Amino acid sequence: MADPTRPLPNLVPQPDGSWTGRTVLTPTSFTTRGLFTLPPSKVVPVIVVPGIMGSNLRAATSPAMRANEVLDPGEPAWRAPNGTFEGLNTSRKWKKYDAGTRQLLLDGRTLETDNRGDIHLPLEARNYGMTEAEVRQRSWGEVHWDSYGNLLYGLHVGLNHTFEMDQLDNVRVICRHWKDVMECDPAKWGVRGIDKVSEEELEKHAGYYYPVYACGYNWLESCADSARRLRQRIERIIAFWTERKRECRQVILVTHSMGGLVARACAKEIPDLILGVIHGAMPALGAPVCYRRIACGTEKWSPSNGKVDNVKAEHIAEILGEMPKDTMAVMATAPGALQLLPNHLYPQPWLHVSLVSRINNKDVPRDVVHLPVGNPYDMYRDFDAWYRLADPDLADPAGKYKGSPGIREIMWKAIGSAEEFHRQTLGTYYHPNTYAFYGADPGHMSFGAVRWVARDPGTGAVFTESNLRGAVGNGYGPSGGRRVQVEGRTNLHFVPARQDVAGDGTVPHQSGAGPRGKVGQLFDVRGFDHQGAFNADAILLLTHHLIVKLVQKLP
Repeated sequence: MADPTRPLPNLVPQPDGSWTGRTVLTPTSFTTRGLFTLPPSKVVPVIVVPGIMGSNLRAATSPAMRANEVLDPGEPAWRAPNGTFEGLNTSRKWKKYDAGTRQLLLDGRTLETDNRGDIHLPLEARNYGMTEAEVRQRSWGEVHWDSYGNLLYGLHVGLNHTFEMDQLDNVRVICRHWKDVMECDPAKWGVRGIDKVSEEELEKHAGYYYPVYACGYNWLESCADSARRLRQRIERIIAFWTERKRECRQVILVTHSMGGLVARACAKEIPDLILGVIHGAMPALGAPVCYRRIACGTEKWSPSNGKVDNVKAEHIAEILGEMPKDTMAVMATAPGALQLLPNHLYPQPWLHVSLVSRINNKDVPRDVVHLPVGNPYDMYRDFDAWYRLADPDLADPAGKYKGSPGIREIMWKAIGSAEEFHRQTLGTYYHPNTYAFYGADPGHMSFGAVRWVARDPGTGAVFTESNLRGAVGNGYGPSGGRRVQVEGRTNLHFVPARQDVAGDGTVPHQSGAGPRGKVGQLFDVRGFDHQGAFNADAILLLTHHLIVKLVQKLP
């Protein structure tokens, strides 16, 4: 039997092509041997690109950038909470902020990514030589740990530990986590059958080293700006390994939600530097929930939530903004947020105005108005209709744009940036080696459409598409509702309807399935919610499976 060993911190690559490691001297009575593991010389970095609000942000430290009016340089501006206790404290803090403070805090032009976020490595990480200092150098601190820590850690361990020696028989065996990948029921990935990973493919996979990185970005700014940041990160990572005399030519991108849009724009510019892309829960065509949250405030309830999840939803709404005055103050001028709106490829119509009449003691709903018709960005630029996306009177509570350009011009420009990104920068591009998964789960209802619903007062007034579209807004009601007067005499109170289609709780299946026919394979996976997508065991196994398949494309 082999002598017992203890893992030492991972080796550090040197410019001359060598590796160095550090340990400490131990007493002669301590007979357990220290073990360094020498990685392969061929390197395929894996970069995780998070979704909106998944990157930690701070007030800019560069004198060249605008100063944040609320925070000192370097002070945290946004960190999504980790754990229930932190979530409660964060919700209490944000609930106290008025709309003007929110606008000044989350002014995208004054913020930058922050690598000082929480990193909670499990105790077993020491068995793999992992240290917080090492993974923070790979930017793990830039992203929300509760959402991406499981993915980052799982990939780091799984990808770099393929085979091991059986201690009893002293023969090589496949590591347990890879057996789980090979034995996973394809039905858990939403397919009837799949080309399973073979031992021969694992042999090739094991010939590469997979350093795992994160790449946060300023999600308030345009995805085009974030794509440039990702490109710079990719080029620096490849240069780092090349300068240390390692064979490193391409990276693999693993994306979540909005990160998929960022990665697609980046891959369009440098396809040869990217071996492949795995998209998770991407709003490929946008998501009506974005309109709903800007126009009405953040929803506090879902029909597919249990009691506990609805309590969590209430706290999330307190953080993101419960009322339209809170959400418009941040999102109405943020190009990144507006790029998540249903774009020109999303199935139309998806915005409806509905009346409920009482007939034979039953409530009978009737959709009267159906929007958008044609270019959805024209509807977003309509700041005067009562069903408008954003209200200029609510979009600048801090008075930042009282001069020239005014708030209407700033909003117009931000929406134009969103349209340009989807029509010109991104288009329908996907990297040639792309896989994607999405949710179409009735247990995680999403907004496939948004409905403004009011009760017919039964006064005999006739409501048509023309007079409802031309009605005049008279202010806002509770729960994000809007008061409307039709033809100068009939008052209605419209409220947003609940989620209506299967999805992942945020992205509806229509948008998640947007890559169909444009990617190597699309997986309809059930049983995960949007923000926690990569915390699902089936998703982590699928990600490992797809990375092995991508590696087979290397010469």
